[in-house]
Amino acid sequence: MLKTEQSKQQLKIQNMAISDVQTKGSWYYIIDSSGKRSATLAASTGDLMGIGMDFIVLQKGSWYYTYDEKGKKIATLASSTGDFKNAAGNSFNLKKGSWIYTFDKNCKKIGTRAA
Repeated sequence: MLKTEQSKQQLKIQNMAISDVQTKGSWYYIIDSSGKRSATLAASTGDLMGIGMDFIVLQKGSWYYTYDEKGKKIATLASSTGDFKNAAGNSFNLKKGSWIYTFDKNCKKIGTRAA
């Protein structure tokens, strides 16, 4: 029975994909895959840079911040690492010089390629 409960928890986590982030006034509303608001963040938290499957990337000052679908901060990365290019699926890309660096939502570098 314990494995069944763990499977249900994993399924519940997988179903919480982010489908949109809406900006209204001074707030970001994170919308989940069922169309419901899963979190609210103050726009002063940072500029919205991109949306991944289950995280968003904000930039404030010289830092990138990743947040989950519940609005909880996941990780931080210096913006000197590169200019934001895009977020898709489970990762986001930064460009610096002639290189593109790929990071996961925990801001761990998972790949490098020529631009």
